[in-house]
Amino acid sequence: MPIVHSFDPPERFVAGTVGEPGARTFFLQARTGPRVTSVALEKQQVAALAERVDELLDEVMATQTSGVVPAVAPLGMEDTNPLEQPIEEEFRAGTMTLSWDPDDERVVIEVFPFTEAAVVSPEQVDEDFEEPEPDEVLLVRLTPAAARSFVQRAEQVLEAGRPSCPFCGNPIDPDGHLCVRANGFRRRDPEAP
Repeated sequence: MPIVHSFDPPERFVAGTVGEPGARTFFLQARTGPRVTSVALEKQQVAALAERVDELLDEVMATQTSGVVPAVAPLGMEDTNPLEQPIEEEFRAGTMTLSWDPDDERVVIEVFPFTEAAVVSPEQVDEDFEEPEPDEVLLVRLTPAAARSFVQRAEQVLEAGRPSCPFCGNPIDPDGHLCVRANGFRRRDPEAP
């Protein structure tokens, strides 16, 4: 039986980072009262989760007439505070699931730990593969307004990283980067000193 870190609903659920741009560690963090759960994940996972939550809310909004789902994050729900300290990583995120519970009108996010056993090689694709039972899971049930606020914050966290090269789109480090579109010439961040 896995350990379930359940927040229904959390007082706070955010994506955040620790570290400098280019060397940041991303976290999902849920809190209710003094209980805090932090899960490490990749930047791409934060981006994918925020995008899918936004799409799910748009789909629900288009099919429901009750007006439960706000089109944007409600005023006053913006969360720009840092992550709760100390940050104690419960696990590194692997698979994430997302669903809508129409009975409670909640967005349901499940985050499972990354496991090497879940990595399938191309030769194993056609085989019957059974993912092992996870040791623990983060389960968060968000109101639609809280879910929109999560998306808004996640987008701000993602944008706060290194600026993108206008030519190739890759991130520019403070000391520049070798741009493939500029035939290997070193490009610098135009705002760097």
